[in-house]
Amino acid sequence: MLWLSIYLPHLALDLLMRGDAAGIGDTALAVYAGDGDRRRIHARNRAAVQLGIQPGMTLAAARALSASLQVHARDTDAECAALRNMAAWAQQFTPTLTLHPPDGLLLEVAGSLNLFAGIDALQARLIAGLRELGYHPRTAVAPTPQGAWLLVRHGFHPPVLERQELAPVIRKLPIDALQRPQHLLQTLRGMGLRSIGDCLRLPRAALARRLGPELVQYLDRVLGRQADPQPAFVPLSSFHSALALPAEVSDTTALLFAAQRLLLELEGFLRARAMGVQKIRFTLSHLHAPADDIHIGLLQANRNAAHLLDLLRERLDRYELRAPAIGLSLSAEHPTPLAEDNADLFERSQTAERDWPQLVEHLRARLGHQAVRGIQLTADHRPERAWRYCNPDETSINPGRPPRPLWLLPEPEALKECGGLPWLDGRLFLERGPERIENGWWDGHDIARDYFVARNEQQAHFWVFRQLRKPRQWFLHGVFG
Repeated sequence: MLWLSIYLPHLALDLLMRGDAAGIGDTALAVYAGDGDRRRIHARNRAAVQLGIQPGMTLAAARALSASLQVHARDTDAECAALRNMAAWAQQFTPTLTLHPPDGLLLEVAGSLNLFAGIDALQARLIAGLRELGYHPRTAVAPTPQGAWLLVRHGFHPPVLERQELAPVIRKLPIDALQRPQHLLQTLRGMGLRSIGDCLRLPRAALARRLGPELVQYLDRVLGRQADPQPAFVPLSSFHSALALPAEVSDTTALLFAAQRLLLELEGFLRARAMGVQKIRFTLSHLHAPADDIHIGLLQANRNAAHLLDLLRERLDRYELRAPAIGLSLSAEHPTPLAEDNADLFERSQTAERDWPQLVEHLRARLGHQAVRGIQLTADHRPERAWRYCNPDETSINPGRPPRPLWLLPEPEALKECGGLPWLDGRLFLERGPERIENGWWDGHDIARDYFVARNEQQAHFWVFRQLRKPRQWFLHGVFG
């Protein structure tokens, strides 16, 4: 087995700044935890570090150092939700992983090395993907989960691929690197131990008798001497992710940066499951107004973040916010299996077929859902009722009728008659027909007509009919292209 650990030391800050397109710049920012007088700094950015603000400092002391310091309460629920969504996204790299709350993940990647061209490429791709999502991860690789976690918490290390290579690396780490209670670490330091190697050189029985068997068992798990089963992460059935905006946003185009990160997260979630979605919902939250929902529908299941972002951009171009937005969330339910496309060296029509649904989706996003529709033939001979509007992806039937014009008038237009023939800015010559249509007696919209294909002197073709009932008048019903 080979474990890749992901450590997020700045998770609380990352959640605040994921939706910030411009970056925090020189603004001092800090996250505090606790209530009342027990509020203490949990995390801070570089600008706050330069002001002397440190973790553990009281909030009052931090504000005394800088009146312009921006502070936010730590949201542990949001951190847990972000960790679960990150795990669901990371399942595109391996199906076997476990949460390491409150700020990490452990991925078993031995079976993924060939697929991703080795551990270095896999590690680089994982880090790049998490940074695109707005996180700042640290990673380490070791043959045991606890060993990988010790390495990543202590700093960056080259991958340790074999178990026999792990002990020499672990021995060099300081005692403080052990993930043990502080009182136990103080006891070890009081015994004069400065590194994990000093601890491992002590007799196991004496160490267990003095400090308890838990420490010895923990060290055995770190080094792979004892089995260390990890609780498997249970895949999520639907997707929901949210992020806070660092400031109120009144311009809809400013939401695209935050939306892109949510869509990349959705794409990884779906890619891990070989699935796509046909409906997604963005929710904009406001400080003093109800939330707004933006629904995007697709003709075919899709998971491409760039395509979904283009559709959202089209919608936002004509969308007006009811109030400044302070948060954005993305939800996608009922994912469906999505078959992977195989590239074809010579066949070009498949590419055109794949592009057609995306074109319709772009037009619907820009013009509205009802503005882009398909036309489907129906099993009725009456021209007015021989078609209906449908979704562009619905399959049409072919009743096998004679040629029909593409352009039908909303209502038949009466024509003049001369010598028993119809006139339309001149004489019309009947070239084909009659096609008799007598239909509709059962629903009260019956017709009795003889249809003809007619031509004028300019060689334009028309679809005309003559009523079979008196007064047997001529009508224009369509125009051929």
